[in-house]
Amino acid sequence: MSMTGFTDRDFEVFTIEGLEPRMEALKERIRPKLEAIGESIAPHLSKLTGEPMYVHVAKHARRTVNPPDETWVAWSGQKRGYKSHPHFQVGLRENHVFALFALIYEYPNKPGFAKNLMEQLDERLPELPSDFVVSQDHTRPEFQSLEELGRDGLEDVLTRLQKVKKAEFLCGRILDRQDSAVKDGNRLKREIETTFDRLESLYRLAVLFR
Repeated sequence: MSMTGFTDRDFEVFTIEGLEPRMEALKERIRPKLEAIGESIAPHLSKLTGEPMYVHVAKHARRTVNPPDETWVAWSGQKRGYKSHPHFQVGLRENHVFALFALIYEYPNKPGFAKNLMEQLDERLPELPSDFVVSQDHTRPEFQSLEELGRDGLEDVLTRLQKVKKAEFLCGRILDRQDSAVKDGNRLKREIETTFDRLESLYRLAVLFR
């Protein structure tokens, strides 16, 4: 299944009012593209991690009132789900595409990951591009670049991850919707794969506690 890029019309889905109309547009316009991304990237991730990586496309099935502000495809080493496991994800909001390594609230071993990453920051931090971003809540669009955070800021993020049960850690690349790579399926594929290559060490650290 070949990948195609995202168009302005795709991003405009998130301006559609109402749950049902927006969900219909997501299913029609976005979900097929996410499914294609999922199948296209899975072999690369399986080779990168040395384990089968299963594709999970967001269905937003629990929503009953508020339309989703984002949608995504995720990959994990677990066939039955991804939210309680370390995973990779690619998705979009109204203004950007994201490609991230993610530990969200359902992952139970965040303190162990945070402690080990804190101890290995001298080794791990230089592996990550300074324009990579960190998010502490997958439901919100706010994020900070590693350059903005600096070492002290990242340590604060990891300390919170150790102490706050609902804390989350997502790290990776944000691509503005006008970025030419977003519109070209082949370039987007290379961008996603390159991003995940740089995030491999974080994934390996997390699966120690899976």
